Amino acid sequence: MLRGANIRAAFKGGSLASAGVFWYIGAMILVKILLGLVGLGVVVFVHELGHFLAARAMGIEVEAFSLGWGKAFLKKKVGGVEYRLGVFPIGGYCKMKGENDFRDAPTGKDTAFTPAPGGFYAAHPFRRIVVAFAGPFFNVLFAVAVFSVIWGIGFEMPTLDNRIVLVSDISGDTDYPANAAGLETGDRIIEIDGKPCENYHDVQQTVALNPGRALPFTVLRDNKIVNLTVTPEMDRETATGKIGVYFWTDPVIGRVVPDSPAAKAGLQPGDRIVRMEGMDFPYSAALTAIFAGREEAPVSVEWERAGQQYAGTLDLAETGTLGIEWQLPVYKTPRYGFFGAIAKGADETWATFTASVKSLTFFFKGIDFTKAVSGPVRITYMVGDIAASGFSESAGSGLRSSAEFLAFISIALCVMNLLPLPILDGGLILLFLVEIVRRRPAPPRAVAVFQTFGIVLIGGLMLVALFGDILFLVNQG
Repeated sequence: MLRGANIRAAFKGGSLASAGVFWYIGAMILVKILLGLVGLGVVVFVHELGHFLAARAMGIEVEAFSLGWGKAFLKKKVGGVEYRLGVFPIGGYCKMKGENDFRDAPTGKDTAFTPAPGGFYAAHPFRRIVVAFAGPFFNVLFAVAVFSVIWGIGFEMPTLDNRIVLVSDISGDTDYPANAAGLETGDRIIEIDGKPCENYHDVQQTVALNPGRALPFTVLRDNKIVNLTVTPEMDRETATGKIGVYFWTDPVIGRVVPDSPAAKAGLQPGDRIVRMEGMDFPYSAALTAIFAGREEAPVSVEWERAGQQYAGTLDLAETGTLGIEWQLPVYKTPRYGFFGAIAKGADETWATFTASVKSLTFFFKGIDFTKAVSGPVRITYMVGDIAASGFSESAGSGLRSSAEFLAFISIALCVMNLLPLPILDGGLILLFLVEIVRRRPAPPRAVAVFQTFGIVLIGGLMLVALFGDILFLVNQG
């Protein structure tokens, strides 16, 4: 929960007084955005590759296929297709012959149009459905491939434990589902709704996807099994369930940032912080209580090393951070064989897909759209942030965490595009299904209205998401 021990938010004033720190943070944000652009570009490119290959297989002429958007700085025509490299490395596009015929037809008074030979609308509607569906389908294949490789190789990842700390013990506010259900600080959640919970990820995933649903919890308390029922409440900012707990992290230092306040005070990896500002420090979440409303530095700290007691002072005036990362348990996965890895990858893809579909229902439950809906800027930053955080631990961790998150984004892109909304793949599939049932194309004017409605709807949602993205980036500084 408090990994990295960043407590800038605990100070009301401008704690980033150092210009060097300011430029460092700016550079890190830029690096994360650049990494995110590359990662997000891969997911979008896979989607467009699906459309491209399906169009070629269905006998539809492809005029251009681009890696990246914007003006092409490099292009070459091969087999009737112009392959391009765009100046903006964000995904790509597949331009099919005659794909805008419907959009151009309503300008006149005719109620029908003649599609261009070999073009998109000249093909049978079933073939068009295959092409429209291929983009989302390739996103699913990409996710299966990524998850399969991850489980085939096996991996280690530092993760939080399944032991909890009640938020009420930190804030004093007891109005949380965890309190109502009878959970206590120190409880270890070992099972939810019949599913074993080995770590924080297992607990978080089940709770997040089940707001408003009564979940049977099995916890270990003082070496005794206790059964409870907890009903997560909806977090309006994230559109996920929450119960009001932090996850327990022993206050043992795993890493000290060079030249940080912790390093200057003499703290080292393996040290256990026992008190801060004279307050007992049983778990890392205690930082929140210690720094609540605090405006001044320095901070007194006491720690234990090899049975010896030490004390020092942390001067937070320049950075506003402690400069430490907590030592986390390492979760190791088994290595699966070829077919086992594919089965595991397909299973995880299906679980993520169904979770993404289920999360769509949360949009009708009064969420804060500016915070719960991520636009391209925020998604790009998140991809880069996860990549940067992973690579800070090791190359293997960076590759695994980046690939896993891209698989999640790929599935989300699939689900979004399959929605039966105009201008999305799902809207096109719906349109072509109607054409099959009617045995004739829809009137061009009706299609134009359908598409215009979609543009307005999606455009409005994107504006809300972009506004939220701007607020999100501002808060990163």
